[in-house]
Amino acid sequence: MSYIKTLKRIRNNKTNYRKRKAVLISKRNFITVRISNQNIHCQLIKPAIKGDIVLSFSSSKELTKFEWKGSTNNLSACYLVGLMLGKKMLAKKIDSAILYTGQASFTSKIAACLKGIAAAGVNIPLSEETLPDENRINGSHISQYATILKEDKNKYEKQFSGLFSKNINPEEYPKHFEEVKTRISAGNFN
Repeated sequence: MSYIKTLKRIRNNKTNYRKRKAVLISKRNFITVRISNQNIHCQLIKPAIKGDIVLSFSSSKELTKFEWKGSTNNLSACYLVGLMLGKKMLAKKIDSAILYTGQASFTSKIAACLKGIAAAGVNIPLSEETLPDENRINGSHISQYATILKEDKNKYEKQFSGLFSKNINPEEYPKHFEEVKTRISAGNFN
């Protein structure tokens, strides 16, 4: 019996070639969302024979341009990054795409990013049942937890020390989210 060597990207669990083939055959632009421990990266990619071409890119690092002071790796940031990418897509006159997750599983952060892209006006196939609730996206649960935790001052200051260092009151997190969302919606991405 002889040994059949598999492709390196299959052995390293980097590429699911069945999904990849389906995306390439569709000849549609696709969106990839990558989430690290600190940042979110969202790309619009056009498949090509010689290699994929990145048409547009958004990262949670760009949120500082819109005065975002919250975490760069939570549901709120995912939604805002998706909204930013959607606005960039519409500026380039691209109004539809599909999601390609590759080996990654579909999580609520990816769903929040898709909800932001759809909110920008891009036509993307998604199910409303998979999307996170609006209260989770705008951070209402953070402000509710802050009001509960405010009774114990030590826990309160320890839990929200990151927000306090950026001069944000945790109870006003949804208000800050809406301000940044308005800035992104009104932004010029040409």
